[in-house]
Amino acid sequence: MIKNHIVTVVFIATALLFTCKSNKDQSTKTPQKNNWVKLFNGKDLNDWTIKIKGQPLGENYKNTFIVENGVLKVNYDEYNGTFNNSYGHIFYNKEFSDYKFRMQYRFIGEQIKDGAGWAKRNSGVMIHCEDPKNIGLNQNFPVSIEVQLLGGLGTGERPTGNLCTPGTHVEMNGELFTPHCVNSSSKTFNGDQWVNLEIEVRNDSIIKHFINGENVLTYSKPQIGGSVDYNEAYWKSKAGTPLKKGYISLQSESHPVEFKNIEILEL
Repeated sequence: MIKNHIVTVVFIATALLFTCKSNKDQSTKTPQKNNWVKLFNGKDLNDWTIKIKGQPLGENYKNTFIVENGVLKVNYDEYNGTFNNSYGHIFYNKEFSDYKFRMQYRFIGEQIKDGAGWAKRNSGVMIHCEDPKNIGLNQNFPVSIEVQLLGGLGTGERPTGNLCTPGTHVEMNGELFTPHCVNSSSKTFNGDQWVNLEIEVRNDSIIKHFINGENVLTYSKPQIGGSVDYNEAYWKSKAGTPLKKGYISLQSESHPVEFKNIEILEL
């Protein structure tokens, strides 16, 4: 009887140990839900790098990008009314591949006087960006996938969360899509209201745009392709190469815009 009791105790202890180990292994393999990380701390531009056309990397030309009251602002107070094609981008200092990105944005004030007509109430989030260290001094836009942000002009429809493709292509409905921009199915947002943007990026597979929680655009297979305004021979040699990862940047295109609650969830 004693022997049988010993066998029983050993069996139970072994089963409990296996169960605990199995539960521990399962917990380590199950990703934590809602583990969003702030990319912008609301206090300063640490962890971000600025590149403005005509200026060296890291130069915040005329304080284009500033932080006030927890908001990252694109402003032109020191431009003296002249934009001079000073297209800018502010890059987070890390590459990402599979993730969800979210933030809020809004357009305010008036466009700087000599800004292009198409740039009025226009900005964007550039994903799968090339390394900012490789961007040319006078390069307009990084090779990337642009989630275009547009504000309404008071009359007519002007959707946001669109797609533009500087130096890139994507596939839609199983076919290569080569036009530079395509509109989403979003509503038009006039005035200075905050708009919620979310982007889901799955490596070089599927990318989805969400505006105020609504899926407004989906496409797949981001890749190098199309025209560029710097280092053309190099990028032409890479045509068709899948875009699997890259940097995230926010644009300054001549109209004041504000960003806040900038967060990422790596998948």
